[in-house]
Amino acid sequence: MKLATLKDSTRDGRLVVVSRDLTRCSEVGHIARTLQAALDDWEHVAPRLRLIAEGIETGAQPTLRFHEHDATSPLPRAYQWADGSAYVNHVELVRRARGAEMPASFWTDPLMYQGGSDVFLAPRDPIVATDEAYGIDMEGEVAVITGDVGMGASSEAARDAIRLVMLVNDVSLRGLIPEELAKGFGFFQSKPASAFSPVAVTPDELGEAWDGGKLHLPLLVSLNGKPFGKANAGIDMTFDFGELIAHAAKTRSLAAGTIIGSGTVSNKRDGGPGRPVEDGGDGYSCIAEIRMIETIETGSPTTPFMRFGDQVRIEMKDRAGHSIFGAIEQTVERYGGARPQ
Repeated sequence: MKLATLKDSTRDGRLVVVSRDLTRCSEVGHIARTLQAALDDWEHVAPRLRLIAEGIETGAQPTLRFHEHDATSPLPRAYQWADGSAYVNHVELVRRARGAEMPASFWTDPLMYQGGSDVFLAPRDPIVATDEAYGIDMEGEVAVITGDVGMGASSEAARDAIRLVMLVNDVSLRGLIPEELAKGFGFFQSKPASAFSPVAVTPDELGEAWDGGKLHLPLLVSLNGKPFGKANAGIDMTFDFGELIAHAAKTRSLAAGTIIGSGTVSNKRDGGPGRPVEDGGDGYSCIAEIRMIETIETGSPTTPFMRFGDQVRIEMKDRAGHSIFGAIEQTVERYGGARPQ
């Protein structure tokens, strides 16, 4: 089934069940008003929501028109958002671009940071920044929402705890990252609010494309209306979602509603780091990666980071060409709020 959260006067919105073709939805406030409420009581709530989903497809359930621009991120805020870096090709390129060797442990132990989860952007909200010089970048990723996960859970148990799958634009401010990491205490200012796809889906909805821990479909990224990336999320994913969740739960329990991200989807194709879409390659899911390749090949990057007015679109389609999660579509805008003196 497919679930979304519609905007209303509250911070957490209201939960709806969405048709497979993303055109219709049904209100389910009598079952669970919010997605977090549904996740908190999933064993009892999910079967009732599935009946609604079946009724939508057969025409037995009353529906409203579903518009993606009315949706918030499926969880407008979450108890926890932790983002991994499962595509080690991406990490390797980052380090090569600055002349650094990659530790062997990166292939056996996932990288992960804890992001801000008090507010997420809606999938059509602008990306706001005060300065283009911050190096505004998109990062196209896949994410999962978990049920409760016990401390020390195995990767097998963690896979069983996956409740929903969605897409994410993990916005990064590349110009701020080096100084933050140099302090040895991780990201903060360089990781503003992320945006998630209009719809989150249960794993069974993905059919053969979902193998229990990976999603085997291309992630489509466009920049200013031009194809930028179509890397396959199931290829070159060194750590699957079960391993990422287990890593996060090594020393703590995870509450229902925890979001775990895959990190930037990145393929190592064509016998090298990959080629741009216009050159017949699979392209990239972030600007930093093509800049890394330009640096490696020519000594300096030429592709600019995003500027005010630029637009990014992130989407995934099934093998029949139908959008699965709806699209994240965001324009970069200058922040208009007052800045403290």
